[in-house]
Amino acid sequence: MALDLSLVGQDGTPSTFTYAWKDTVLYALGVGAKRDELDYLYEGRGPKVLPSFAVVPMFKPWFELLAKAGGDLGMLVHGAQRVRLRQVVPSSATVSTTARLRGIYDLRRFAVVLVDTETKDAGGNVLYDTTSQIIWRGEGGFGGETPPREPKVAEIPKGQPADFRVEETTTAEQALLYRLSGDINPLHADPEFAAKVGFEQGPLLHGLCTYGFMVRHVAKGACGGDATRITGFEGKFSKPVWPGDTLVTEGWRVAPGTLALQVSVKERSENVITGAWATYAE
Repeated sequence: MALDLSLVGQDGTPSTFTYAWKDTVLYALGVGAKRDELDYLYEGRGPKVLPSFAVVPMFKPWFELLAKAGGDLGMLVHGAQRVRLRQVVPSSATVSTTARLRGIYDLRRFAVVLVDTETKDAGGNVLYDTTSQIIWRGEGGFGGETPPREPKVAEIPKGQPADFRVEETTTAEQALLYRLSGDINPLHADPEFAAKVGFEQGPLLHGLCTYGFMVRHVAKGACGGDATRITGFEGKFSKPVWPGDTLVTEGWRVAPGTLALQVSVKERSENVITGAWATYAE
């Protein structure tokens, strides 16, 4: 089924999302937070909010916009994700998120779709914006333009050791916990479903869960544990991760307040998030 190119440049319907401290704590637990990160797990300390929580309010409006495009939603692959913070994320709020389909691009066998979102608080102040790159298998070959090349924020210096390295093993239940923050795709829970779509090893860990681990590791490795200093981050989802895998995040300081990042799975020596970076307040 051909994608509806007329949606390019259009805004979706604004989506309202109300959350409280229990939701931000559940998210933090879903991306691996431990008791030594009590600021993110205990309401008596706010709690602070991991900035990657920004992907939670965005999920519904961008998925609804993609559904209007007319393709098979079962063929979607999340290719990359960017978040830029404008303010510290509050521990409870009612926010409004608007998604815009920036472009649909042609790569022969598949299409690449870019979706931007902007999230505002009840007073109309922008809290954060996001960009999602979606790979739509089987929807290419329509004669469209190829995706634009965006300038790289940071690159890993060749031959230089990382400035920090954080290693952490996910649990066998990690995806089952993370999905409670909104992404209930059975690919991340149902072994039979996972096998039917080619993953005999079992349900995958959400790419955005690995992404949240990366952001926590940046806080540990570069920000003294204070994730509220992080102002932006991006990563490409290059390889699948399974619950129980050990994630290793490495970071290189390439400029003041700028990191080049890489996330790998220790057991397979595979890079699973690449082309990654983060910015933070020094």
